Amino acid sequence: MRHEQIQRIIKSSMDAKQALLENTVLIGRIAEAANRCSETLSSKGKILLCGNGGSAADAQHIAAELSGRFYTDRPPLYAEALHVNGSYMTAVANDYSYDVVYSRMVEAAGRKGDVLIGLSTSGNSENVVKALETARELGMVCIGLTGDGGGKMAGLCDIIIDVPSKDTPRIQECHILIGHILCQLIEESLFPAS
Repeated sequence: MRHEQIQRIIKSSMDAKQALLENTVLIGRIAEAANRCSETLSSKGKILLCGNGGSAADAQHIAAELSGRFYTDRPPLYAEALHVNGSYMTAVANDYSYDVVYSRMVEAAGRKGDVLIGLSTSGNSENVVKALETARELGMVCIGLTGDGGGKMAGLCDIIIDVPSKDTPRIQECHILIGHILCQLIEESLFPAS
């Protein structure tokens, strides 16, 4: 019985990725997101990322791949997940509201032409939505990784990559795949093999 359940879960994950693979619009948006990130980084700009729970973990994972390395030894790229300063997060959540923990950091760190990547499976996480609103006001490039439809984030992002699924774990599995694709394309663009 457990074997069949495990196989069903794996098949469900594969189905979500197959739907992503076959969606040429989303493939084009992923390519566009990689291009915009590469342009920002080549101009000495930065990539900021935010999300909650598993999406925060994905944001931190993607930031680490860019600021550290992905496939090749190369100079670090400026990418930062906005939740990693625990003192800041708890102070702002306590003194103001959890809804503004990301928007305040975007206001402090974001500049025109920088990129904000917001991750939310529903597309409706209020603190990510507010961060995107602030980023738009600053003239940043807004990229959203969401589930099917994009939620509130769809109207705030220059590029919305809304995974064609409503199943949270499957969406998150696709988000880290997309994150890895972005890291590879950015690295290859900025540091072509000689």
